Amino acid sequence: MELERLTTKQFELFQRFIYQRFGIKVDISKVTLVSNRIRRRLKPSNCDNFEQYYRLISSAGGVSELEGFVDAITTNETSFFRTPSHFDWFKCEFIKQLVADKQKQKLPRNLRVWSAACSSGEEPYSVAMCLAESRALLSGWTSYVVGSDVSEAALKAARDAVYSERTMQGLSAERIKAHFVEKEPGRWTLQPKLAAMVDFRNHNLLEPIPLPSFDAIFIRNVLIYFDRESKGKVIEHLIQALAPGGYLVVGPSEGIYDMLGGLNKKSAFLYQKPQGHPT
Repeated sequence: MELERLTTKQFELFQRFIYQRFGIKVDISKVTLVSNRIRRRLKPSNCDNFEQYYRLISSAGGVSELEGFVDAITTNETSFFRTPSHFDWFKCEFIKQLVADKQKQKLPRNLRVWSAACSSGEEPYSVAMCLAESRALLSGWTSYVVGSDVSEAALKAARDAVYSERTMQGLSAERIKAHFVEKEPGRWTLQPKLAAMVDFRNHNLLEPIPLPSFDAIFIRNVLIYFDRESKGKVIEHLIQALAPGGYLVVGPSEGIYDMLGGLNKKSAFLYQKPQGHPT
């Protein structure tokens, strides 16, 4: 018999599971969407119904299926240079100021950037393009860009770095020529040198990222899917991951502006961690 959609009780089970594991609160209005996405996972996981599938993913033996579940549930929508003003700041102000500050303070010449919840890679690759275009200023520097996401499918797409014509619409002809190769009509792949600038890794934002601190962290169009308690946990980890003087770049709809009291507000999208802020 064809399964139509989750009952209210079934939906609540998955809703609670998603929230506890990933901090994402899925509203009951999404019941049809969630039902359709879970239904697609039944056959690959050898499950006959929703209850059996829930028992699988919530059991110790269901760890291998969690990747498929996460990929089915999460929404991955992004584009290159999304909100161009953020990248204008990064390239035209941030890089120049960081270089000047580290030279003045005689600090190591390295630059570290984290794109949190990077989806299929457009954001961290936009950062990498800015760095590549600033190579004269960054001569002798070591740059490290990490893109993280909880979805392995999104990370695979990011590592493959093959993009459609629709995805490329935010790029100028000059940038496409400089950083991409047309793989086939309507599909481009990143130049290997640029793709190699980004390190992709699986990471749940509810957990600290086990890496040295960053000079800039991008967290945009992500926290709108989290409730206030989960946002608080994520923000705590982000601030811990920022180097003193580092910047947090946020999206316009995150709903976290009253939760960033430990940072100095520089603009509507930009917050700086004070020098001497406890880590």
